[in-house]
Amino acid sequence: MPLSEIRKRSGQVVPFDSARITHAISKASHSVGVTMAEDYPQRVTGMVIDHLREQFAASEDVPSVEQIQNVVEQKLVESGQYTIAKSYIVYRANHERMRADQRLKQIEENLLKVKKQDGTMAVFDIQKVRNVVERVGQRFPQVDTEMIIKGVHRNVYDGIDSAGVARALVMVAKSHIERDPEYSYFAAGLLLEATYREVFATKYDGDSFDTEYRNSFARNLKRGVKAKRINKELVDTFDLQQLQSALVLERDNLLTYLGAQTLYDRYFIHINDVKIEAPQHFWMRVAMGLALNEKPEERTQYAIKFYEMLSSLRFVNSTPTLFNAGTTHSQLSSCYLSTVKDSLTHIFKVIGDNAQLSKWAGGIGNDWTHVRATGARIHGTNGRSQGVIPFLKIANDTAVAVNQGGKRKGAVVAYLESWHYDVEEFLELRKNTGDERRRTHDMNTANWIPDLFMTRVMSGGDWTLFSPDEVPELHDTYGKEFQAHYERYEKLAEEGKINVWKKIKAADLWRKMVTMLFETGHPWMTFKDPCNLRSPQDHVGVVHNSNLCTEITLNNSKEETAVCNLGSVNLRVHTMDNGEIDWDMMRETVKTGMRMLDNVIDINMYPTDETKHSNSLHRPVGLGVMGYQDVLFKKKIGFDTDQAVKISDELMEVVSYYAIESSSELAAERGKYVSYEGSKWDRGIFPLDTIALVEEARGVEIPHDRDSSGRVDWNALREHVKLHGMRNSNCLAIAPTATISNISGCVPCIEPIYKNLYVKSNMGGEFVVINTYLVEDLKARGLWDEAMITAMKTHDGSIQNIDLPEDMKAVYKEVFEVHAQWFIKHAAARGKWIDQAQSVNIFY
Repeated sequence: MPLSEIRKRSGQVVPFDSARITHAISKASHSVGVTMAEDYPQRVTGMVIDHLREQFAASEDVPSVEQIQNVVEQKLVESGQYTIAKSYIVYRANHERMRADQRLKQIEENLLKVKKQDGTMAVFDIQKVRNVVERVGQRFPQVDTEMIIKGVHRNVYDGIDSAGVARALVMVAKSHIERDPEYSYFAAGLLLEATYREVFATKYDGDSFDTEYRNSFARNLKRGVKAKRINKELVDTFDLQQLQSALVLERDNLLTYLGAQTLYDRYFIHINDVKIEAPQHFWMRVAMGLALNEKPEERTQYAIKFYEMLSSLRFVNSTPTLFNAGTTHSQLSSCYLSTVKDSLTHIFKVIGDNAQLSKWAGGIGNDWTHVRATGARIHGTNGRSQGVIPFLKIANDTAVAVNQGGKRKGAVVAYLESWHYDVEEFLELRKNTGDERRRTHDMNTANWIPDLFMTRVMSGGDWTLFSPDEVPELHDTYGKEFQAHYERYEKLAEEGKINVWKKIKAADLWRKMVTMLFETGHPWMTFKDPCNLRSPQDHVGVVHNSNLCTEITLNNSKEETAVCNLGSVNLRVHTMDNGEIDWDMMRETVKTGMRMLDNVIDINMYPTDETKHSNSLHRPVGLGVMGYQDVLFKKKIGFDTDQAVKISDELMEVVSYYAIESSSELAAERGKYVSYEGSKWDRGIFPLDTIALVEEARGVEIPHDRDSSGRVDWNALREHVKLHGMRNSNCLAIAPTATISNISGCVPCIEPIYKNLYVKSNMGGEFVVINTYLVEDLKARGLWDEAMITAMKTHDGSIQNIDLPEDMKAVYKEVFEVHAQWFIKHAAARGKWIDQAQSVNIFY
């Protein structure tokens, strides 16, 4: 983005002037007598501008003076000019102290004015600030409320509006999160205090809070209906009095600052930029939207049941569902998988479909393997094809233009099989060098790799690239059938009977795949054969690709765009403080979650006919988990241990069992999915059984433990499925859960913690994230103090080089401190129970 404006401390937005940065650097250097190159201030200024452009590229926010000054400090240090950096820091501190003294004097003399919501000016009343801080602070005994109140003196200014005072309070509180995680919940409480005033649209105090919170729920739903943001059925078919009585207001306290700010910025419904939802309103609105498929006389009770799951953070649906449930445009599905046919008409139809799907917050996976390669004959014009790359550029730009309804960046991934003639150029799509017309910097890419390729890599064999129009069977076959066709086409190529082909060393192509993955993060590695061999739906089609996060493996075709609805069980909530799992709670959560996901299929607004057709036939859902690292922290077990792998195994087995059981019970209640007959479920083949199918196809034994934990009775479940069938073709998929984990206050997905202490940046700003479990452990051992905070900052969050007990170091390893093999071991333990896939990152 062009860096044209900045936000002053007063909130005023003014033109950006790079000369002010250059002047400040020059002044700092002169004040300490440092001689530097004449162009040094300009060079550092350029580094600052580049950093800010990158930082704010995905945001419409205007950088503040403080943010710019922080970057100046950083770049001065990075350039090695520590003395100048120190002078600059001292200069900032002195001026901040002077401003604080001036503001304090203004406050004491009643000279500092605040602009009220109606535009009138009033004297700033520090007692009102104190009342808010102390009211919220009652819930958080570790918070130093006096320190917070004093901090406000330094962050208000004459003419600040009332919203600015609220922001100043939150800013002071969040600056102390590194001292104690309780400040994160406190900052969330302060943010929500301002949210309540916005949402209730009326004054309230401690005595009237409960009443105003509940009454504003029904009132604002009706406002939302009038503004055509809320589905009228929510007002007409639910008992609103019963629902607002069921709100558990104390659950607002479950939100961290990151969670509360994320909900406020991206999820709460607004009318003309004024929010009409507080957290419990939001959860109930989503619950009502998901209960619309229930019988009219049961909708209110099911809404309460769904609300209990959501508001307690036991189960959270994916972002599109949270965005749109209960609204007038209920596009609730997460992922769409489509195949692009080798036709100009169909290519642009899919690109148009991408735009419609992206508009309503859907993530998109396109299979481009069928499109003919560069140099292939175009029969209609008798010309030569430019291949698949130019079309991928158009798909990339479409994702940028249609940015999920203005709520987040468009998200598309292109898949290509490894035998496609254009694969070598496909690997380079994300490079920062080369012809920009053949680069896709905003679109993800993924390899769709057949087993035969990996066999050739390991044996040192050759690999032949083809244009798909000359080898039509390869796209729709896998396993032994694919190998037979592929080897036949290799012979035809050698005989001169194929026009567009190329022979290379398989290991060379693999090396390039790995190199590009290392350099650019793309294309990802995904594997065609096991996805198809293990698919429950092998009787109705072929899995041609996956989604943005590689956990969805559903068949698609020209007539069917696969759809999946996601939601995740928060394992943190199901783990007691002593580390034991509440299995009864887990069963109830999974069952309710599956019902919510199944309801999405019938409630959903489908942007294209192909999506509706596919979802109606197969009814797939993807129930996953998040917060696995939280379980290990509570159990005091390191991620890189056999014991942790065993826990992965047992947890996923039980979640899988309950999900399949729930789908079969839904089938008994509502009927089997349309394409059930002939599926693996119908043939009595469960996910665990499909490992043998992969072994048979590969001719290689898979040495892996396939025993049950004994906690569940699989034989009884097999009989239930045999008798009643399944409601959903697919039940399980582990998604990354990046944003909903932020909301839920747990470590994302199935990964170790990223860092024990770090600053996270997103469209909502910058957030300090600290490992609560580590802090509590250090407190219990009398080791948590300012020196420890400084040590953790010095080591970028890691505790491995700090003088601490070895048992702590073993438990609190960061993600880059865990050897890559352990990610594979965990994935293997979980994978045998999953009927789709899991999003697994490998960290080096």
